[in-house]
Amino acid sequence: MKQYIIIKLVLPAFCALFVMGISAQDIRSAYFLKGTSLNHRMNPAFVSEHNYVSIPVLGNMYINTQANVGLSNFIYNYDNPSYGLTTFLNSSVDREGFLNKLHDNNKIDINLNTTIFSAGFYALGGFNTVELGLKSSVSFNLPYTLFDFMKSGMKDADNIYHIKDLSARSNNYVELALGHARPIDDYLVVGAKIKGLIGIANFDAKEDMYIRMNGSQWEVKADGTLDAVVKGGQFETELSGKGAKITGFELNSPGIGGIGVGLDLGASYRLAEDLTLSAAILDLGFISWSNTLKGRTDGQPFLFDGFEDIKVVSDDSDSGNKGLGDQFDDITRDVKDLIRFYDDGIGGGRTTSLATTVNLGAEYTSYYYDKLTFGLLSSTRFNGLFTWTEARLSANVAPLDWFEASLSGGVSNFGTSVGGVLNFHPKGINFFVGADCVFTKVTPQFAPVNRPNLRANFGFNITFENNIFSKEKKK
Repeated sequence: MKQYIIIKLVLPAFCALFVMGISAQDIRSAYFLKGTSLNHRMNPAFVSEHNYVSIPVLGNMYINTQANVGLSNFIYNYDNPSYGLTTFLNSSVDREGFLNKLHDNNKIDINLNTTIFSAGFYALGGFNTVELGLKSSVSFNLPYTLFDFMKSGMKDADNIYHIKDLSARSNNYVELALGHARPIDDYLVVGAKIKGLIGIANFDAKEDMYIRMNGSQWEVKADGTLDAVVKGGQFETELSGKGAKITGFELNSPGIGGIGVGLDLGASYRLAEDLTLSAAILDLGFISWSNTLKGRTDGQPFLFDGFEDIKVVSDDSDSGNKGLGDQFDDITRDVKDLIRFYDDGIGGGRTTSLATTVNLGAEYTSYYYDKLTFGLLSSTRFNGLFTWTEARLSANVAPLDWFEASLSGGVSNFGTSVGGVLNFHPKGINFFVGADCVFTKVTPQFAPVNRPNLRANFGFNITFENNIFSKEKKK
């Protein structure tokens, strides 16, 4: 929750991505599989074949990270083998080659959903679910002009830079969801979930900067705001001539920071014997937060010396030269000097909306082999600047009553991907494992080298009694 999660830049974020991202959805490759106990999480109108109880933690583990850039965009090998890695700021790294690999908005998206408990059972004329879980999301946006200024500004004093939408956002809450799905007729099934939300922490920082040369230094005018809600938390500050400059965050006694409600809606319609359409809206809701900690920029121009030209150095610790970690420390120090927020006291309440996901699906059953289906799924997550969308085509087969598999390919804002799922559901258990996408090239520390796009899922649940609803659908 420090303001400088923005300015740690790329290396720390990517090193953490592969271990901390667990998404609010299950992998989309599994959307059309009928034998998974938890497919109602992607559409509340979907039901399990059996009643089930999840095993805490093991019931559903889902690793999800997304970004449209990777470590390879910012860290480079030097041609001289006697030297180690260096950053994009080094003069040996070509400016055009570096900048041409970036986007207007370079995004990192991390989501965490830990299912504490989940159960599903047939009653009241339909299929019912109860879930308790923890959801957390963290998103970063690093605009192209920030890196253009860092790389080019030290050598081109004639340019004026407008860095727009430099931002970071995080939302964290506990969710209790009650769901119910029921058939309306032989063709239409509808479902809904109502959710009670307890807010734990919320953070939103955004800043625009105008930068131009003034003499031998850069003149920076910044316009930014910082809103944070964590019960028992406060900013760490240091006094300056312009006020109390925020340097970090301190957490004393955590508690409830807000209260909210959410809603999932879904439907499935069998248009023909071989064609089924489905749609779902997930996480439609809000959280009302209290006692917001507020930060601001002071609106006054200030002078900035600029970024150092990072020198190529040997990795030999006896040489007295800097390694890669020290180079990033230098960059972090410079960016801390560029981004300045000041404590603006404690404000009133604020309300934030949830990041809503819309799933639209169509599934066709093969005329020649009715155990084989083909599915097309469109998924869009609405989250302001951090909105993304994906289209995924899958082939799904269920050759045995207790086994099914899926192979899929997708295209999204974060690139292309290939995934697959294996789902085992013999009597008494349901075990599944799969992925929408994986990274294949990693550092010795197992950090992804290229885009860290990873969505991998496995789970183990106890099932019992055939679901009557499911039986009726098969007749």
